[in-house]
Amino acid sequence: MFEDQIFCPTCGANTEHALIKSGQENLVRCVDCETVHSVMKERERLVNLKVIVSKDEQSMPYFINIPAKEVLRVGDELLVDDASADVVMTQIASIETDRRVNMAPAEAIKTVWARATDEVPLKISVFRNGLSHSLKITVQGDETLEMGEVRTVEGFKFRIVKIKLRDEGFVDRAEAKDIVRVWGREI
Repeated sequence: MFEDQIFCPTCGANTEHALIKSGQENLVRCVDCETVHSVMKERERLVNLKVIVSKDEQSMPYFINIPAKEVLRVGDELLVDDASADVVMTQIASIETDRRVNMAPAEAIKTVWARATDEVPLKISVFRNGLSHSLKITVQGDETLEMGEVRTVEGFKFRIVKIKLRDEGFVDRAEAKDIVRVWGREI
């Protein structure tokens, strides 16, 4: 079926229709009386949305076109494709309308703050001879780290012993984009 209900000129009522051909005008067939007729496609209004993207320690403004009725939520992933800049996969950190909110339709939003998740900084603490060594590397956001896994970073070979997430405490396994810090013990 095409939509829940469309007005059929023959039946004189809203009935179910099947889509025959899609275009600027959709060609549809009434399921009840088999009448074929065209229906104007409703144009989707776009808004130009400002998105401030934080990547490591820098923040850059981007502008994207997005459907006005699309609802954005804190925590959602958002592909930021600015024609004059980079394409960046992000996670929404904050939404501003007239105030800070957890969700809103794009048409009501003044600014979205997001953090880049395609490449992320990963903080690592490695215990070696009673001392903790802090390391920071850049990894793909979708790279999975797991407790017990052995890694080598900047000359330190270590086993992961603890993984802390941004919001949910400690876990045994997670993607880098969700991790605040990894602890390891040198081996």
